[in-house]
Amino acid sequence: MTRFLIVRLGALGDIVHAIPVAAALRRARPAARIDWMVSCKHRDILDLVPPIDERLSIKDRSGPDDGESLWSALQRIRKTRYDVTIDLQGLLKSAVIARLSGAGKVVGFNGKYSRESMARAFYTDVYDPGGDGMYAPSETRHVVDINLGMLKAIGIDPGRPEFPLADVHSEVAASMTEAAGGSYVLLNPGAAWPNKRWPPPRLGALAIALRARRNLKSVVLWGPGEFDLAQDVVATAGGAAVLSPQTSVADVVALARGAAVMVSGDTGPTHIAAAVGTPIVGIYGPTRPERNGPWVPDDETVSRASICQCHHFRQCKIERMCLLDIEVDEVLAAVERRLSAAERRRA
Repeated sequence: MTRFLIVRLGALGDIVHAIPVAAALRRARPAARIDWMVSCKHRDILDLVPPIDERLSIKDRSGPDDGESLWSALQRIRKTRYDVTIDLQGLLKSAVIARLSGAGKVVGFNGKYSRESMARAFYTDVYDPGGDGMYAPSETRHVVDINLGMLKAIGIDPGRPEFPLADVHSEVAASMTEAAGGSYVLLNPGAAWPNKRWPPPRLGALAIALRARRNLKSVVLWGPGEFDLAQDVVATAGGAAVLSPQTSVADVVALARGAAVMVSGDTGPTHIAAAVGTPIVGIYGPTRPERNGPWVPDDETVSRASICQCHHFRQCKIERMCLLDIEVDEVLAAVERRLSAAERRRA
């Protein structure tokens, strides 16, 4: 039996983009052991991924205290005697963890593609995706495809990306479906980077327009530290939007599965929704939709990445962020196109 360890500690959206690696490993090696080391604050999404055998959650300074210490986790993984460890994070920390796993083969990206170039020194086998660099403005390949390419370094054909996420019941999703009167639009105003957030009043105006045009009510999603943003959307929506209660990752999966369409920036819940096949309208600026956006051809993106001066900066460097150039009518037109495409597929 081959033993694999995947190292991808965070963040939520990046973990979602790495799930196809676990799925491809399971397809190629059905009898293998496939474990994943993750920050404990992101463990919940991996609990919904059946191909994984064991989730090794380690404590994080900013997360819950229910994981094990890094030292304890390292002692445990060394006893497992992994054959292959795959570092999909590309940080010095993740590379050191991968090497200390004791695996005979430790695979990671080359110095150009790693988040921190020094990580490359800790790998026994290096994968070079080629091109201009994962974080370069000219990168046009999706990160899911770049991650899957890592498997070529260990002789595995990655095939097409799959996102095996368990179907779970959610009381939150059930209550929101009832509150919205059935079908609903899922609006997500939050994102870890402030310059990824489209203004809440514009989302509120979008909700008003979609109720008038499509008779669709909107459900406003929020995560830690985003409650005020979500409230602002509801306050400006004139009764066209309802506020979701606090959600778990499983709730987000269920809400996404039930949505007619989701409108959001580049953030974890968007990638969860894309993974379960929710129609998406993504709003992009400091990140490129070609690399970080939805991957279904019918999905829509409204982007200012081509003019953004702050690519991959968490804070905007100029006085007016590029997302402020995106008006409600432009997003509304994209939502109309995406809903029409979904209707044609169902017909």
